[in-house]
Amino acid sequence: MLSLISGVMLLACLALAAAPAGQTGGIFRQPILLTSAGQSADIQLASVLMKRGGLNCTLVKLATGKDLEGYQTVVLVLGASLKGLGAAGLDLPRERERVSALLKTARDKNIPVFCLHLGGADRRGQTTDELVTAFLPLARMAVVVKSGNSDGLFTRICRDKNIPLVEVDKTIEAAEPIKKAFK
Repeated sequence: MLSLISGVMLLACLALAAAPAGQTGGIFRQPILLTSAGQSADIQLASVLMKRGGLNCTLVKLATGKDLEGYQTVVLVLGASLKGLGAAGLDLPRERERVSALLKTARDKNIPVFCLHLGGADRRGQTTDELVTAFLPLARMAVVVKSGNSDGLFTRICRDKNIPLVEVDKTIEAAEPIKKAFK
């Protein structure tokens, strides 16, 4: 009898250990407004992944609160590119201001935010880290390429804010958890 109870307890512990830290399936609804925080080319990768997943997604690189009408989720691609910011006629403070205003409007309209970081280690640096620190805490879930989290920044923020975090080895592997995150 004791070995049966021990066996059941062991199985329960193993099941809990294998479960994700938070729910990662069916959190979000469509249609999706896809935008950038930092104007990196990773926004194009995110668009391709979402289209491959059959998701109803509209890419608006410089989205504002006015663009939220009719959308049920904001997907925010975190990754700064000085070249991308310059091409958009922005500097980091103006980009931060734009994204802050967008996410405030999203919060006011009860539209959840889903953050992606697809550029891995190559897309990290002080500028990206400032955006991650500012905007990841506002997300309901995040998917990141593991090499971009080697210092644990995403892990710490997500743990502290109780945000489900999914890490993938390669950008293409993000397609499945992104698709599963939507109802």
